Amino acid sequence: MPEVRESAVDADREAAVAAAIRRLEEAAAEGRPCPPVRDLLGADDVAAAYEVQQAVIRRRLARGARVVGRKIGLTSPAVQRQMGVAQPDFGVLLDHMDVSGLPAVPSERLLQPRVEAEIAFVLGEDLTGDVLDLARVRAAVDHAVPALEIVDSRIAGWDIAISDTVADNASSGLFVLGDSRMPLTDFEPVEAAMILHLDGQTASQGDGAACLGDPLAALLWLARTAQEFGDPLRAGQVVLSGALGPLVPVGPGARVEARFSGLGEVSATFSRPEAPGEAT
Repeated sequence: MPEVRESAVDADREAAVAAAIRRLEEAAAEGRPCPPVRDLLGADDVAAAYEVQQAVIRRRLARGARVVGRKIGLTSPAVQRQMGVAQPDFGVLLDHMDVSGLPAVPSERLLQPRVEAEIAFVLGEDLTGDVLDLARVRAAVDHAVPALEIVDSRIAGWDIAISDTVADNASSGLFVLGDSRMPLTDFEPVEAAMILHLDGQTASQGDGAACLGDPLAALLWLARTAQEFGDPLRAGQVVLSGALGPLVPVGPGARVEARFSGLGEVSATFSRPEAPGEAT
C-alpha cells in the first residue's frame, strides 16, 4: 500500500507540473496573464517550481533560443517587501531577452513590465569546483556593466508567491546593458550608489549593499546554487545580480535612466504602439 500511495503522489506531482507548464506557456503565447500556478504546485514548493522553469526553458531552447546568462531575483529587501516574497531566486537569460541594441524596448512583447536598476557581471571564467567563495567569484568576473532589467510576469496582477515567480523564470522579461565596462580592480560593487529616473523624475534609489549585502554575494549564491542544479555558470555569460532599489512600473513611451556611481549609466525608451493606419 505505501508504494501505491507514493506512486499516486508522484503522478499527482507530474500532472501539476505539466499543468503549470501549459498555463504559463499559454499566457506567454496569447499575451494574456494567467492565474497563479501555486494552486497547482503549492505556494512553497520551490523544487516543483524549478522543474516547471527548467521544462519551459528546454522547450524554448528546442525552438532555437540560446542561453546567454542568468538573472538573480528578489535580492533587495525593498523588492521582497513589494512582492511579498522573502528569499532570492534565479532565472535563465535567453538571447532574445537582450534588447540592448534596439532603438526602443519593444513594449508589445511585455505584459506587466516593471523596471529595476542592477549591476551586471560578465564572466571571464567558469564558476565550478569545490571551492566557490567570494575571492573565486571576484576573480571570475571579467567586468561589470550597468543594466536595466525589465521584469515581467505571466501571473495576473503580479499576484505571486515564491513558487509562482520561480516557475515563471523568476519573472523574467527583457534586459538592457549599458556601454561602460568596468573591471573589479577599478570598481567595488557594494559601494555603488544608484538613482533611477522615470520620465525625468526620481523613481528609485539604492546601493550595492541592498543586493544581498553585496552584489558579489548574490553572484556567489547563484554560482553555488547553479552548480547544485548541475548547470554551473560559464565564461562569457551575463549575470544580472539583482535590484539595488525598488521596482518601478513602466508603460509604452516611458524613458528610463539609471546612474551608478563608479560604473556609469544605462538608459532605455519604451516603444509606443503604432496608431491605426500608421506605416510599419
